[in-house]
Amino acid sequence: MRRLFLFALSFGLLAFDLQAQPFPARSVRIVIPYQPGGGTDILVRILTPEVSRTLGQQLVIENKPGGASQIGTQIVTDAAPDGYTILAADSALLVNPGLFGSKLPYDTLKKLTGITMMASGPVPLLLHPSVPATDLQALVALAKAKPGTLNFASGGNGSAPHLAGELFKQVAGIDIVHVPYKGTAPALNDLMAGAVQMMFGGISSSRQFVEQGKLRAVAMSANKRSPAMPTVPTFAEAGLAGVNAESYWGLYAPAGTPADVLRVLNEHFVRALKDPKIIAQLNELGFEIIANTPAEHTAQFAKLVAAWTQTIQKAGIKLE
Repeated sequence: MRRLFLFALSFGLLAFDLQAQPFPARSVRIVIPYQPGGGTDILVRILTPEVSRTLGQQLVIENKPGGASQIGTQIVTDAAPDGYTILAADSALLVNPGLFGSKLPYDTLKKLTGITMMASGPVPLLLHPSVPATDLQALVALAKAKPGTLNFASGGNGSAPHLAGELFKQVAGIDIVHVPYKGTAPALNDLMAGAVQMMFGGISSSRQFVEQGKLRAVAMSANKRSPAMPTVPTFAEAGLAGVNAESYWGLYAPAGTPADVLRVLNEHFVRALKDPKIIAQLNELGFEIIANTPAEHTAQFAKLVAAWTQTIQKAGIKLE
């Protein structure tokens, strides 16, 4: 009986000791709700070697695509709020509440809290050279003179390029026609061929074609000019403030995660994001570093969800 008591006591002390260890006492899982090779995946894989080194624990990346990012996101919203399962997500997380509403299997703002907004990605408005407009003001004037005759491509109904185009329409007060594709790549291919006239696209996929004169970038959705395309003015510089459609990449934890755990995760990811070599590598890929605090990220997160929900509702976007 005494041996059984001592065993139980030692087991209890061991469990207590494990719980008492400072975070992290084991590996941290990062769920990415998209296929490997996308922007979120690339960004996280650049950061994880340095974060693992300073954190002293391995970061394990799990790609869980499907359901417009809902499958992977729900894994994290349902996880224990202990910091050992976190989410890395792009702007899909910000637009899904407006697109799906009560059909989402979780309440995005109530079930997640911010660790840090890692980066943003300026988004250029691209034109085929056949469009008789060399700058943004000329494009808006053309669209107003010929309502419903110009069109813009996107990677699908409710995709980030689609929502950027709808926001552009609302801010500029123009009528241009949305042409959805099954993915951004075929949309860009048809833009290159002149089958469609414009689209919002990524810097990494479009820069070479702009430099070659095969596409024209008339404005950039960003707070400042991108080092990757420094000659392209922001929308505000081009005379049309309010087209804030840049992409965002953030890290999130389940709601209720202790503040000290969020602080540790934030500290190590921010340190990596501010490493000069990593900054240069990410800037070259079109990422603009943010690296804010958990409180700043959570507030920014809520603000962006509200803004995109308003844009979606105003445009009357409904997913098929």
